Amino acid sequence: MRVAIYARVSTQQQENDMQLTPLREFVQRMGWVSVEYLEKASSVKKRPVFDQLISDARQRKFECILVWKIDRFARSMKQFIDTVLELDQVGVSVRSLTQNICSDQKDPMGRFVLGLFALLAELERNIIVERVRAGVAEAQRKGVHCGRPGRIFKRSEAEKLREQGLTWRAISERMGIPVATVRDALGLGGDRRQRGKARPVSLG
Repeated sequence: MRVAIYARVSTQQQENDMQLTPLREFVQRMGWVSVEYLEKASSVKKRPVFDQLISDARQRKFECILVWKIDRFARSMKQFIDTVLELDQVGVSVRSLTQNICSDQKDPMGRFVLGLFALLAELERNIIVERVRAGVAEAQRKGVHCGRPGRIFKRSEAEKLREQGLTWRAISERMGIPVATVRDALGLGGDRRQRGKARPVSLG
């Protein structure tokens, strides 16, 4: 099996031998072939070697990513879960050597880990949705408008153009507003108006 070894240290002065030695020994014992991605002086936003690792993983240049510990691979548990789930979609697993965590679908524990991660990711999404809904409900209770601001234009000008025989699209292009907004403002939107959509604000 071809695997990718990923090791990371935060400064140029630090060495990653503490990570590389056990990783290389493990690869040798397993009889695998490895390619190494070594990151130094990494920051929260810039990890070019990591980005290359993920890009190569998407191209299936290896079957597994081997890391010493989770915190050497991901900056947060959320990032770790999201990345593991993404890589699973392209058939690449992640293994943490010292923490005995593996996302290999061929392994029963790996399938359990993936299932658990998927549940955690769904739980987080649901929590975020509920927070947003609660925030919107509270804002509406206080009379605060939520959503896109209404478009301001002269309704009388739209009516005049319509009386001149211009099509809805022609009026839309001339006034720089969507066709649906023009129709809604003149009371012809009908079922096209969607719930929660900001209503047009016309000026006399």
